[in-house]
Amino acid sequence: MSQVATLVLSLVLTALVALPAPPAGAQTSAGELTVSFHVTLAPAWLDPSTAPPQITPFGVLYAIHDALVRPLPGQKMGPSLAESWTESPDGLTYEFKLRRGLKFHNGDPVTSDDVRFSFERYQGAAAKELKTHVRQVDAVDPLTVRFHLREPWPDFMTFYGTTATAAGIVLPRKYYEQVGAEGFRQKPVGAGPFKFVAQRAGVDITLEAFPGYWRHAPHIKRLTLNSVPDSTTRLTMLKSGQTDYALFLDGPEAEAVKRDSRYTLADTRHASIFWIEFPEQWDPKSPWHDKRMRQAVNFALDRKATNEAACLGFCPPAGVIVPRVMDFALQVPPHPYDPEKAKQLLAEAGYPRGFDGGEFTAIPGFPTVADAALNSLNAVGIRVRMRPMERAAFYAAWRDKKLRGLFLTAVGNSGNAATRAESFMYSKGAYAHGGYPDIDELFLQQGRERNVAKREALLHRIQQLTIDRVMYAPIMDLRGLIGIGPRVADPAMNTVPVYAFPAYEDIKLKE
Repeated sequence: MSQVATLVLSLVLTALVALPAPPAGAQTSAGELTVSFHVTLAPAWLDPSTAPPQITPFGVLYAIHDALVRPLPGQKMGPSLAESWTESPDGLTYEFKLRRGLKFHNGDPVTSDDVRFSFERYQGAAAKELKTHVRQVDAVDPLTVRFHLREPWPDFMTFYGTTATAAGIVLPRKYYEQVGAEGFRQKPVGAGPFKFVAQRAGVDITLEAFPGYWRHAPHIKRLTLNSVPDSTTRLTMLKSGQTDYALFLDGPEAEAVKRDSRYTLADTRHASIFWIEFPEQWDPKSPWHDKRMRQAVNFALDRKATNEAACLGFCPPAGVIVPRVMDFALQVPPHPYDPEKAKQLLAEAGYPRGFDGGEFTAIPGFPTVADAALNSLNAVGIRVRMRPMERAAFYAAWRDKKLRGLFLTAVGNSGNAATRAESFMYSKGAYAHGGYPDIDELFLQQGRERNVAKREALLHRIQQLTIDRVMYAPIMDLRGLIGIGPRVADPAMNTVPVYAFPAYEDIKLKE
């Protein structure tokens, strides 16, 4: 062989070696699948930069997008776009190595500059907390990104690498700057298992398998995410074959699925919980400033009956607003159901004939829970009337501190007790209506504490203070009841720890 031929062959072999390996378990995607959500799918959820502290948007985000680190099958926090990461001994530097050959859906390479861009433009849940702690982000080389902290922060990876926030999701900088924020929401480009095809705002989102996804090509070729807020309609669609997944069914509809052997009912293990907020408790002029009024609400709630009606007994009653599946959660019993005690407390607070509580705003999607809470309150003399609100408007009103009186919420983003404390218990949290100096100090103290046992003690103390001061009325942990149709062979539910949705790329249909 001539020297020229030898050189050409050598260059070809070198180029072949340099090519990225195909995704593990490369396969052909086939078939169509429909997932019906219990809420209206907001176009804003296609852009992670403003994601609220909720799990529901991740049911859309993780179909299209991917993050450096995130919950993966069998891992609460696993390497995704990053193949590895390291923490410096002093806790001040985190370095991530991206996988080679990663591409966004439009063919652009995934680089460290995209990682830096995505973090710096992030404005969603805990953005202030992240940017207070992170001093600088360096794109060291195309595959290496380094985060520099101002001081050691044990929860950096919890905030960045779980569904506590969407800050770790990586967007294509070049494309985003080309189309702008609104253009991106209309036609998002990500690096996740499915690429965007089309959307009808508030109706459905159509996606198609991305064969280059690093884990493996999805088994499903086409995925449609539907907005179907009515639980009865989701059940009807499931039974007629119009949908394959009916998410978060209400109790009566879940019972109908459970009774029919053609369908599967799955209960999630994610970190979601219901509670009633008292946004006016820090206002001395408000009746809710009186601790006895807030205690009356807690004694009025029949948590056991609500669990049975809404969750078929799957949702354990709660005594604190940190779900029991979270790290550092304080394991405490719920308030007992005692309507006579509730009436006594109302009388002691100056309302022997009951109290007009005005409007009661409930998070959409859970009508049985909302009705049970409203009925329990009215039964003891706390007279309230339901105020209906669309889901996106509810989140916006909560964030902007526009909800008054009493309101029912449910929160399901991951993380640990510290991430929940940051959003709701810390007075400067995005969704906190007030707070206490001692709780704030404990929160800041735990954020600097690298000893796990000491951190746990501090976080337990914070949670106990919220109970002692009756800052909330916890109701129950949520175990979402998911109806799954007969075409599904492997539903991929509960494979990702503390996550409410299937791993979409792992779903298999029957042949």
